[in-house]
Amino acid sequence: MEIKGKKAVIVGGASGMARASAELLHQKGADVAILDLPNTAGAEVAAELDGTFHEVNVLDDAQVETALADAVAALGGLHIAVNTAGGGVAKRTLTKEGPHPIDEFRRTIELNLVGTFNLNRLQAFHMSTNEPEDGERGVIIDTASIAAFEGQIGQVAYSAAKAGIAGMTLTMARDLGSLGIRVLAIAPSLFSTGITKGIPDEFAEVLTKDAAFPKRMGRAEEYGKLAVAIVENPMLNGCCIRLDAGTRFAPK
Repeated sequence: MEIKGKKAVIVGGASGMARASAELLHQKGADVAILDLPNTAGAEVAAELDGTFHEVNVLDDAQVETALADAVAALGGLHIAVNTAGGGVAKRTLTKEGPHPIDEFRRTIELNLVGTFNLNRLQAFHMSTNEPEDGERGVIIDTASIAAFEGQIGQVAYSAAKAGIAGMTLTMARDLGSLGIRVLAIAPSLFSTGITKGIPDEFAEVLTKDAAFPKRMGRAEEYGKLAVAIVENPMLNGCCIRLDAGTRFAPK
């Protein structure tokens, strides 16, 4: 898909990998709308990119539907969606205190997997109204994690949620293929964003020692570059792409 002139919604776009994606898509000529929580830098980022900001909590289904509709109306359409909202808890299946709290497990699934699917189904609906360009109407990019494949001790809820995102990618791409809508997921390793941004170099070296190369945490713009490459290459579809410098998580 040619990016210039296209309309893009970036969920979680106030910071990190989503913000980098928004910036690179804007540089390529896309019109951008940022969706994120109200207590973020979303409005400032949107202003820098000549875009709009729409407050949303992905755990609130009605709010998601309204915010996305408002963003699409402001943009005048939707061709590209990048979804990064998520998070997790660090807790084992069983500890000295007892079993993993089921409400924490359920919330992690709701935030990551259900929240992502809710965004996807609505984004696909808006994209389906586009006039096709070389048969293509839209591209949806979700965010999994290499924890989906090699979850570490204490990541059971997060791993399950991210594995769900990776697992639904091909099926959703098949569901939407007749409409000319592609669906992919990116599975990053440890990236220097959010709570990991301030990790000291010596600790980062320990966390990335199993990487093949480069032995460092990923940079937000490297996620953004892959998102741009996905949009531009129509033969990429239905897969979860690892972005991990050859890292395979050890048990801990």
